[in-house]
This record gives sequence, structure tokens and C-alpha cells, in this order.
Amino acid sequence: MASTTQGTRRITFYVALAVFAQESTWNFYDNRVPELLRDHIAGAAVIGLLMGMDNLLGIFVQPYMGNRSDNTRTAWGRRIPYLAVMMPLGAVLFLLIPLAGSLGPLILVIFLYALVMNSFKPVSESLMPDFIGPDRRSRANAVVKIASALTTVVAALVSLLLVDDHPELAFAVPAALMLVAAAVLVTGVRDSRSPAYQAALAEDATGPHLHDAKVTTRAVIGDLVFAADRSRLLLIVAVFVFGGAWFASRSLMTPYGVEVLGLSDGEAGGLTLPSGVVFILAAFPAALLAERFGRLRVMAAGIALFAAGLLLGAAVPVTAVTVVALCLGTAGAAAFIVNAVVVLWNLAPSSRVLGTYTGLYTVGWAGGGFAGPALVGLAVDLTGWRLMLLHIAVLAVAAVVLVLRVDRLRAAR
Repeated sequence: MASTTQGTRRITFYVALAVFAQESTWNFYDNRVPELLRDHIAGAAVIGLLMGMDNLLGIFVQPYMGNRSDNTRTAWGRRIPYLAVMMPLGAVLFLLIPLAGSLGPLILVIFLYALVMNSFKPVSESLMPDFIGPDRRSRANAVVKIASALTTVVAALVSLLLVDDHPELAFAVPAALMLVAAAVLVTGVRDSRSPAYQAALAEDATGPHLHDAKVTTRAVIGDLVFAADRSRLLLIVAVFVFGGAWFASRSLMTPYGVEVLGLSDGEAGGLTLPSGVVFILAAFPAALLAERFGRLRVMAAGIALFAAGLLLGAAVPVTAVTVVALCLGTAGAAAFIVNAVVVLWNLAPSSRVLGTYTGLYTVGWAGGGFAGPALVGLAVDLTGWRLMLLHIAVLAVAAVVLVLRVDRLRAAR
């Protein structure tokens, strides 16, 4: 038992390190690249389109790369070979971003950076279910989510200390973190020893023909869509719906603060800061509650708390109450964000498709990130900013209904 716990902590550390390193570059990318684009482009819409390119790429690239790693068989395993190549390549491309002297090279570099980063994101995150059994995945994923949340602090510190005087050196710090993480992963992890990899080899050997052992992304999606058990498909739809509510609550909060609460741009931009701290504090308890009371039930309760917080903010539109409402909502959202991908991993029909399911989770989450703010923005255009939090709460209630439906389906089976 002690050795199992030690192994769980060890791989959790490695995955958290990988996610921390890659998210450090992503957060700094989101902070700085819009300003670099503004040197060449006047239109905010075009800048927003270019900044959204990484999410669009993720929808198409991540399921493919997750599936490709699922079907890879080497002495190092199926994940580490990709990380050994792509993490250093991503770091090099990140270093080139501030060196691009004109718009064309800048767009090319950020496109290649987004392509490479999206390619290995599902690979690194799939290491966790490869090594850690279903019963312990929530708490391990909570640690990873906390590591990801802390990268906003790293990006802010790098911006504060280096950007004004040493802009190129500022890009070097996150890149160095990713290079160090790549070196630690490559030297410390052999996922050929993981239980999931060994199970995949055993499944390969029992197939009718070894050369037919690969499972394509199309076959996995076909199984999701046409299987009699609808729980996996409904869960991805729930991820899409709640992802839309979550991203709308983040991306539209600054104009809401200006239009409804009467704040300045800077003050409105700081509305979500306390709730970011709440997420870090709530992530691990959300995992423990899920392991005790059931992940789907805790997810549904978390979304309900998210909706209740937004309804409170909609009912009393003053700054202090809005901050409290966002903190309540974020505590509830943590229950969903920590556990949703774990439920999807646990519903996967085979260890051979864990990477593909990681990518499909991203399709739901990133797709919601695209559609949610647009849908809520359309509702705001029709009804005004005053009802924005109410519109987001309606999306959240729809997500609750979907999660409860998945819970009933799983109970029936």
C-alpha cells in the first residue's frame, strides 16, 4: 500500500510539473502576444481571432494526438517519446516569438507554437490515468489543476519584473521552465511500465491480428455516438455546456464590471482575482468529496453552487456582492473542473484509448470556450448587461441536468 501511494505521488508530481511548465508559457503567451500583435494590427477583432487560434487548433489536434500516442508502442512507452521531442521544440518556438520582426513571421511562429503545444498537451495529461487507478485520479488531478492555476502568478511576476526592461529575457524564463520539465520527465518516467500501457499490450496480443491493433479516432467517436450507453456522449455535452458558462463568466466579467458596477477597466479586470485564490483552495477538497460521495453527484452539486453564486450576483449588482458571488461560483466550478475528465477516463472502454478521451474532453471544454461567450454575448445584446449573470446561470442549470442524467444512466447500469 505504501509503495502504491508513493508511486501515485511520484507520477502526480511529474504530471503536475509538466502541466505547470506548459501552462506557464501559455499564460505568459496570453499576457504578452496581444501587445506584440497590436504593434502591427489595429483591429481588436483580428487580434482576438489570432489569439483564439490555439483553441481552434486544440479542437482538431488534441484528439488526433491523444489517439496517436494511444497507438504508439516503444521501449519508452507511448507518451514519453512525444514529450521528449515536442516540449523542447515548443520552448524554442516560444523563444522566437519576441524575435519576429514583422507581422508575417510573428503569425507563423505563434501558429507553430500553438500547433506544437496542442499536440503534446493531451499526451502529458494522459500520463496520469496511465499510472493511477480510477479511485485515486480525482485527488491527483486536483494537484495538477492547482499547479495550472499557480501559473497565472508566475506569468504575472515575470511580466512585472522583466517585461518592461528585458522583454526577450521575459520569454526565456517560461521556456527554461519547460526545458527543465522535459528533462525531468524524460529521465524520470518510463510509461512502458505503467499499468495502462501493460494492459494495452495485453489487449493488442489478444486481437485477431496484431497489425489491426490500432484504434482510430473515428472508431472511438463512432463508439461514443452510436453506443447504447449514452453516458459518455452526454458527459462530453455537459463539459461543452459548462465550459461555455465558465468561460463566459471569465471573458465577459470586465465589461460587466464597467457597464453594470460602474468600475474602471482596471478595477473590473481585478474582479476575478479573489475567486482565483478560491479555486486553488477548493480544488483538493472537491476531489476528496468526489471520492467519498461520488464524482457525478459532487459535480452536479458544484455546478448548482456555481449557478447559485451567479444568481446572487444578478440579484444584488454591487461590487462586494459580485466578488462574493464569483468566489462561491468558483468553489462550485472546482468540483466540476477537477472531476469531469476523471469521470470520462473512468468511462473509457479500454486503456488503449485514454489519450483519445483526454483529447475529446478538450474538444468539449474548448468548444464551450468558443460558443459560451458568444451565446451569452448575444443574449446581452438582446437584454442588456444587467442580466448577464442570469444568462450564464441558465447555462449552468442545463449542465446540472445533463450531469444528473449521466448519473442516473450509470446507476441504472
